[in-house]
Amino acid sequence: MAECHAQNKAKLISETRRRFEAEYVTDKSDKYDPRDVERLQQDDNWVESYLCWRHDVVDETLKMIDESFQWRKEMAVNDLTEASIPKWLLEIGGIYLHGYDKEGNKLLWIRVKYHVKDHKTILDKKKLIAFWLERYAKRENGKPITVMFDLSETGINSIDMDFVRFIINCFKVYYPKYLSKIVIFDMPWIMNAAFKIVKSWLGPEAVSLLKFTNKHEVQDYVSVEYLPPHMGGTDPFKYSYPPLVDDDFQTPLCENGPIASEDEASSKEDTESDGKEILEAIFNEEQVAILKKINLTESTSKAEENEKVDSKTKAFKKPLSVFKGPLLHISPAEELYFGSAESGEKKTLIVLTNVTKNIVAFKVRTTAPEKYRVKPSNSSCDPGASIDIVVSPHGGFAVSAQDRFLIMAAEMEQTSGTGPAELAQFWKEVPRSKVMEHRLRCHIVESSKPTSLTLKDGAFNMSDKTSEDMCLQFANSRRENDCSPP
Repeated sequence: MAECHAQNKAKLISETRRRFEAEYVTDKSDKYDPRDVERLQQDDNWVESYLCWRHDVVDETLKMIDESFQWRKEMAVNDLTEASIPKWLLEIGGIYLHGYDKEGNKLLWIRVKYHVKDHKTILDKKKLIAFWLERYAKRENGKPITVMFDLSETGINSIDMDFVRFIINCFKVYYPKYLSKIVIFDMPWIMNAAFKIVKSWLGPEAVSLLKFTNKHEVQDYVSVEYLPPHMGGTDPFKYSYPPLVDDDFQTPLCENGPIASEDEASSKEDTESDGKEILEAIFNEEQVAILKKINLTESTSKAEENEKVDSKTKAFKKPLSVFKGPLLHISPAEELYFGSAESGEKKTLIVLTNVTKNIVAFKVRTTAPEKYRVKPSNSSCDPGASIDIVVSPHGGFAVSAQDRFLIMAAEMEQTSGTGPAELAQFWKEVPRSKVMEHRLRCHIVESSKPTSLTLKDGAFNMSDKTSEDMCLQFANSRRENDCSPP
């Protein structure tokens, strides 16, 4: 069934491309940016987003692409940069990206009180919306976004239906499939009639995406950690420019060394005990491939510099998918899988593989630096080598689907050193255009059956595992009845 659906989708994508070239590009090539035409031929996801929004009706899809491409050329979307937007418009903080909703979708904030209807500035404001959406689309490639219409402290002078209609069209025509929902906060009664018109613009299928909220209801969609105080939240974020504020990623809590905690102290005692044994269970995508028992009579020797990961007493999720970037292959490709609190699987693994002929420097950042330990978070990888990065929750914080991780990587010259001082200087000097970036979401795997290892007479039995998560598990043999990772 799934294979049939995929084949049908591939046929529709192929037909859309062929007909757009034959029926639109041939006679109207000057109406489009050649970069958009080229991307349409190469990016399946982009074509599929238009098809999906038009219910796989190719004729309607072609009309939508035509309208969208003409708009993209008229607005010079591919060439919009920070310098294209008037500085005062960026400074005022009326439109920006920050935070995530409860489903993990990025938030596009529109603070309506900062908008004053003015035909002289409307084009610049539309460009600002297009700038943010295009910037997000290039980074996230199809991941939904939630629009936060903050109408608090809004007066009649801020009502601009032309601007609202433009925003609606952005999601209906120009950026199809990107809209998760529109959360409207604290709408004054005077705008009731206006938003009846907005509903008609959205159409019956999309009108359900409008969520009218007050201080209590808004928390159904966005948790308090990403809501400002006037919405009943605790987010200390205050808008300022420069720089652009869409980058929520910060250096994680502990760079390359551990931070002492009760869990860590007990783990250290276990790993330093004499006569300890470590069980290693290695799983592949389909079945258990190898099960080994390793006896250790003395402390494990220091890992090689490139690994820099202490594998003792950790529970890892084995990555099964790969993002193939120009500098690094990154596994998993999109989501970091963490076990639920009941499963006890606290840690997960990111595997980086250098596919260049030079040393690649990398660093890991996160939107929740106080919640995670990342080891190593700032290091380098030799040509052709792989390195494991351990990500673990810290300080009793729970993993959230709103949390994100960012992998940054850049090639280094052969003569460059790779010590902490050299890496710090390298990241200060490397041009942003030379830096590869890849983002990962967090996913919590709920399981009603706990994962455990039981040791008996030199052999062990494995209980049921969570369905898709193959993992490496290590435990001390002296805990015969409790071999789950600490």
